[in-house]
Amino acid sequence: MSQHIGIVACSAEGAALCYRTICVEGAALMGAHDHPEASLHTHSLATYVKCLDRDDWQGVADLMLSSAHKLASAGADFLICPDNTIHQAMPIVVPNSPLPWLHIAEVVAQAAASCGFSRLGITGTRWLVESNVYPEKLAAHGLDFRRPSPADRAEINRIIMDELVYGVLRSESVAIFQRIISGLKAEGCDAVVLGCTEIPLLMNDENSPLPTLDSTRLLARAALARALVS
Repeated sequence: MSQHIGIVACSAEGAALCYRTICVEGAALMGAHDHPEASLHTHSLATYVKCLDRDDWQGVADLMLSSAHKLASAGADFLICPDNTIHQAMPIVVPNSPLPWLHIAEVVAQAAASCGFSRLGITGTRWLVESNVYPEKLAAHGLDFRRPSPADRAEINRIIMDELVYGVLRSESVAIFQRIISGLKAEGCDAVVLGCTEIPLLMNDENSPLPTLDSTRLLARAALARALVS
């Protein structure tokens, strides 16, 4: 018997990729067409963005906890959130949660350390990149990091919020990411965190100047591993 995975979603494209990865890669571990039971709940992205714009992390936490309680009622055993940005509310969420969580930045930091990386570039929304979500988890594993410049953060944020969350993928945006990641490479980064769950729809190891740490799929795989622990 595998554990029931609860997915606290925020933006649709990243959550869909995470869910799809659990289902598709579950078959390689469990047998043809098999995967752990999974339930997903999300409030409107617009409701989350209103909280983000006014720096209301209690409001973000309340939304996440609302989803958490619904998923607990549905029978979930543990929770994941395929959205890096709202992990800033985790210090409020975890002590009040009905279920345990996997933390996306911890999963990425563990993967980076196991790969032997030492300095990571962080990409994601402006809220995420300017936060301590990744620095705290990376530091615990002895990992250094670099952030894009403020202008580049704004450009990445525009691409995420105006394009990727709607499933819009543009070659011009790939070129922008390639330029920004090349700049992080010049600063000594040996890998880049795709720290928005939609970025892997656009960037990967084949088109990135640096090896990528795909936060979406890494979280999905960690959830699979957790669900299959006997």
